Amino acid sequence: MSTPARMNVLGFAGSLRKGSYNGGALRAARDLAPEGMAVEIFDIAAIPLYNEDLHRQGFPPAVQAFRDKIRAADGLLIATPEYNYSVPGVLKNAIDWASRPPEQPFADKPIAIMGASPGMFGTVRAQHHLRQCFVFLDGKVLARPEIMIPAAGDKFDDQGNLVDESTRKFIAAFLAAFKTWIGRLKQP
Repeated sequence: MSTPARMNVLGFAGSLRKGSYNGGALRAARDLAPEGMAVEIFDIAAIPLYNEDLHRQGFPPAVQAFRDKIRAADGLLIATPEYNYSVPGVLKNAIDWASRPPEQPFADKPIAIMGASPGMFGTVRAQHHLRQCFVFLDGKVLARPEIMIPAAGDKFDDQGNLVDESTRKFIAAFLAAFKTWIGRLKQP
């Protein structure tokens, strides 16, 4: 019996803050990935604000690197905070850049979304808006389980590391479901 190929997942967070809860959730996901899955984290901080004039000159290096990583990944793991009931501007900007023609890389890509917030709703509205973006881009978003981490200040330490054991277990189960989702979508 042959060993299945490793699934490579690209993770990125919609927060630029050093101690971001969502960055911490991504790091936890990287550490909790099931056997046969590797999570690489991409920092979107170097992606400039979208400007059609800039795009006419070609993709800036950070954008091209992001697009290449998305294209090469077996799946995407997005950790989003919620700002004003929606997706943070830096995350939407990165998605907007990556989705520009030609050959936007989100089509048919398995995607999982999670989020952490100090509030009690744990990014539910931001995740809903993000799902809407991927309907248009033809991304294949995992419907369940959902990861919405409320009261994040009680679950992460001062450096933004996830220390709540029940949330860590939930993320591990979420990643196992995502691995199954990727495998299902990759079947011929």
